[in-house]
Amino acid sequence: MENGFKSSNLYDGVRGIAVKILNRIDRTDAYLEKMLDLEIKNGELKSNDKALLYEIVHGVIRHLGRIDWVLTGFYKGQFSKCIPNVKNSMRVSLYQILFLDKVPDYAAVNEAVEFVKKLQGEKSANVTNAVLRNIIRNKDGIRYPKREEDLVGYLSAYHSHPNWLVKRWIARYGEKFTEDLLIANNQKPSTTIRVNTLVSNSHELQALLSSVELSFSESKYLPNFIGLHSLSNITNWEYFSKGYFSVQDESTGFSCYLLDPKPNERVLDLFSAPGGKTSLLADLMKNQGEIVAIDKYASRLKILQKNLTRLAINNVKIVEADALEYSDDEKFDKILLDVPCSGLGTLTKKPDIKWKRDISDIIQLSELQPKLLEKGASLLKPGGELVFSTCTIEPEENYEVIKNFLNNHKEFELINAVNYFDKSLIAENGCVQTFPNIHGIDGAFAAKLKLIRE
Repeated sequence: MENGFKSSNLYDGVRGIAVKILNRIDRTDAYLEKMLDLEIKNGELKSNDKALLYEIVHGVIRHLGRIDWVLTGFYKGQFSKCIPNVKNSMRVSLYQILFLDKVPDYAAVNEAVEFVKKLQGEKSANVTNAVLRNIIRNKDGIRYPKREEDLVGYLSAYHSHPNWLVKRWIARYGEKFTEDLLIANNQKPSTTIRVNTLVSNSHELQALLSSVELSFSESKYLPNFIGLHSLSNITNWEYFSKGYFSVQDESTGFSCYLLDPKPNERVLDLFSAPGGKTSLLADLMKNQGEIVAIDKYASRLKILQKNLTRLAINNVKIVEADALEYSDDEKFDKILLDVPCSGLGTLTKKPDIKWKRDISDIIQLSELQPKLLEKGASLLKPGGELVFSTCTIEPEENYEVIKNFLNNHKEFELINAVNYFDKSLIAENGCVQTFPNIHGIDGAFAAKLKLIRE
């Protein structure tokens, strides 16, 4: 129920559902993808409407900083305290006005006005109409903070990233790199798929893609990853259900290829669900040997099992356990530690993360991650190897964790990743570090450690 009515009657159509999702994201900790998946699964939208819903909701969240900057400037009173239905209706409309060419400006305004009138009455509708029409009249003269006077404020407002993050990145990377990174983070995400070589091969899958006129290109850095040139409902294709491929960003593959698991080895994946990396490890092991896949939550392990079954993988033993409490009588040849992180390398695909995170999250995670690394290291055989990985670009969650661990554990050595990948992917410290603005994929980190003596 919303406002005492059945929401399905009030929040009709793509833009109505978009407002409903944005309202929920505003007032709860709900993640964008979960909200979208729920609406798409339970709704009756046609495929082109689903694509538009995805476009609008992602677009508003991606460009929220700029949208709210503009609305704050034209709204009489405190825009942040505006009624949620009105606030998010204006956001949806302004996203279309500033960033989409398909809908004429007047149509975007009319739709918002009618929607607000239905939910909140004439007075709120008149405010919505006045604000949006005023913006359209002055669209070419919208002012942002002056770059030369307030660089952080300008980059934050214009490129829609929180101030604290922009300030932090400028201090580390400088102005040009930071702006390039902000621009890259705001690009619409591409879809990348990974060939499951247990069922198919790259040549066969490429031929199948061509047969349905899906254009693609081979990945830049890793074998068996294929970039699709347009967003499509690829998981509805029969070859997805037949296990020919997974939808997976190329950046997720580095940790698995760096671990380099061999057939018949015993491998631990300490944070396995939903299974993208687990399934790649199984693929690299040719479905031989054993992977012990751990996750804390039964619901996530169900998703993992579903994925493994679809991909014809049968060398994985699933264990429901807290990583810090897990123990095993037998040590492991290889261990993958894809640890919980701030996710600040994945803003292209998950734009809501930048608004949900703050510096305290990085501090908390950088205190947890060393404990997880200690735990993983304790489960390794002498001569065994471990890869610590994240999907963030923050040093406290990445190399700082590795450096401190090595200072306290002389029995381990860092293996330079340059032996595995193109040197453009490797930082000076010998670890993998990718950036959206440099590599065209998510930001990811991976470090390989070897237990050289007990």
